[in-house]
Amino acid sequence: MIQSATLLFIGGTEVVFILFIVVLVFGADKIPDIARGLGKGMRALKDATNDIKHEVTKSAQENNIVDTDLTKNIEKEINEVKDEIEDFSGSIKRKM
Repeated sequence: MIQSATLLFIGGTEVVFILFIVVLVFGADKIPDIARGLGKGMRALKDATNDIKHEVTKSAQENNIVDTDLTKNIEKEINEVKDEIEDFSGSIKRKM
């Protein structure tokens, strides 16, 4: 398994430099507003993706296209991988 992870192949020094440039360009008082806007945008994107997923699944089930047992097994595997990634990333977040 991966022992260390990098964020887009950017080291700590580069992240600090980028944050410094962001503070210079936007100012410290606007950064919370920018972060809040990005968070709302990401949430809206996630909600839209979930709505599309539910519509496609509903349509497929109505037309008997999808084998629900197969999709449940795939969903179970995806959730297991997701949990493993969250466990791994949680240990990275605690070390930072």
